[in-house]
Amino acid sequence: MDSVVFSKQVSKACSGLLNFRVSLATSALIFICSLGQAQEFAYEYWHDGKLVLESGDTLRGKVKYNFQTDLVQLEVSNKIETFTSRKVIFFEIFDSMIKRYRQVYSLPYTTSPQYKAPVFFELLQEGRITLLSREVLEYRTFSSFYYGSYSKMVMADKFFFLKENGSIQLVGSKKSDLLDLLGEKRDEVEKFVKSNKLKLDNRYDAAKAVGYYNSLFNN
Repeated sequence: MDSVVFSKQVSKACSGLLNFRVSLATSALIFICSLGQAQEFAYEYWHDGKLVLESGDTLRGKVKYNFQTDLVQLEVSNKIETFTSRKVIFFEIFDSMIKRYRQVYSLPYTTSPQYKAPVFFELLQEGRITLLSREVLEYRTFSSFYYGSYSKMVMADKFFFLKENGSIQLVGSKKSDLLDLLGEKRDEVEKFVKSNKLKLDNRYDAAKAVGYYNSLFNN
């Protein structure tokens, strides 16, 4: 092979390798920066909303909630009041992050054997079976092409069924757990979930599945 031609080929190969390394380094830098960025969670922000208190009063203003502590805050005219789930019957916010109204109720829930306490639950779907949720922070493992597995804090939902008798039942963490609690209608709902490509760990997809289940009793 002509030495000049060979030299050009080597030069191109080295240039390509250099570009690949630069591209790899840039992608790695973007990935590292993305890990370092603070995630935005709705409970960290103030939302337009209202509270209905146990006393019967309705208060409006900026609302900030926290399911981890079962506390809700109200800001009016630069004054902030904090309320526990014992003092609040209901609150509603407009979540500007997802452009939706969200409704949260304080309901008695068994927190330990023989003991019930008022706890905040978000209403997702109402009917024969009412679907509720509570936000939880948890670490989840993800995979990266460059760095393998890594853990990241995410916001997830725990789902609950409010039954006709008033009892609240925790739905298991597996996607199939929600379907398993639907009794004889399970297969019909599962077909609906598959045909609509619903993801049952997504709050709004889970609400659609439960809404479909409820509709089966209206026919």
